[in-house]
Amino acid sequence: MEFGFGDGDEAFRREARGWLEEHLVGRFTAAVGRGGPGSEHEGGAERRAWERELGEGGWIGLGWSEPGYGNRVASLTEQVVWAEEYARVRAPGRYGHIGENLLAPTLLAYGTEEQRRRYLPPIARGEELWCQGYSEPGAGSDLASLRTSAVRDGDGRWRVTGQKVWTSLAHEADWCFVLARTEPGSRRHHGLSFLLVPMDQPGHIDVRPIRQLTGTSEFNEVFFDGALAEDLVGEEGGGWRVAMGLLGFERGVSTLAQQIGFAEELREVTRTAVKSGAVDDPVLAERLVRLWAELRTMRWHALRTLGGADDAGAAGAPSAAKLLWGGWHQRLGELALRVRGPAAAVGPADWSPERPYELDAQQRLFLFTRADTIYGGSDEIQRNIIAERVLGLPKERP
Repeated sequence: MEFGFGDGDEAFRREARGWLEEHLVGRFTAAVGRGGPGSEHEGGAERRAWERELGEGGWIGLGWSEPGYGNRVASLTEQVVWAEEYARVRAPGRYGHIGENLLAPTLLAYGTEEQRRRYLPPIARGEELWCQGYSEPGAGSDLASLRTSAVRDGDGRWRVTGQKVWTSLAHEADWCFVLARTEPGSRRHHGLSFLLVPMDQPGHIDVRPIRQLTGTSEFNEVFFDGALAEDLVGEEGGGWRVAMGLLGFERGVSTLAQQIGFAEELREVTRTAVKSGAVDDPVLAERLVRLWAELRTMRWHALRTLGGADDAGAAGAPSAAKLLWGGWHQRLGELALRVRGPAAAVGPADWSPERPYELDAQQRLFLFTRADTIYGGSDEIQRNIIAERVLGLPKERP
């Protein structure tokens, strides 16, 4: 299948561009370019209001397979157009990404109609934000070894107890979808259930920020102590199937928008190299050119995957994409400091003990990208997936 844009897509592009230019004004201009990787802590109030603005404009839920929940459905190419235009104007980083792009498709695939009617409209309006309760201190890449449990109380409702970690934006979220063990004595992926838990439960849920190398703390650890779960998605004990289905929705159109952000970061690093004279070093110049060529390759890989290319590697395409961009972005972060020379290690002129982590964009880029090959599925896990599902190699011993 050839992936391309037609006349209808270009008309949709003009509509999207016009709406963004008309609405990304006033209080929202303060959030332009803020809220991306490594800076999720910036512009919180404006970005939350921006979610509601997007909802009123009908721009949330374009990728859902069904309309009727307050959203409108766009074609695949129109979704790409929207993602590209959104990235080009450096619109605020999305607070609603997890609800819109992870939970909503999961409910459409595995939830009941009652659940869809309850949870999807508030997401489409930008009113309710979600976080993901998967990873634990002893169950990161090895998610099946999780220990968080849920038991029935006297009223037959699920009560969740345990700890989740690296929970993005848990301090802002209204809800959390939690993978918990509901069958005592079960092992690995058996006996798990997919639960929907409201975050506003004082005394039962404790959110603690995790401070990172960048000095920010958009990630959190979350402690559940008998927290009430409002809903169960899928079958009791069938949560692994639902959880893996959700991960299949994680990478798609947003990859192309991500690459537009990468391209801007690369341009900034290139401008710095020219300004500092580092571009005259043939080794550094070659690295810049290579990064540019690799970014173009990632774009064509993403378009080919979205276009439905039928080949033996289709099952491993999301893992291949993660391997590509994780390593690429990490190398960009390293080069961002290398082209600046010794100045890269110098803090701002107005440094003070009260503000020890005032980093500039390229310093933050370097530090944040240290995690790119770990979060969202480590490189080792992605290689295992490709080995097993694409190459047909035997699974690792437990």
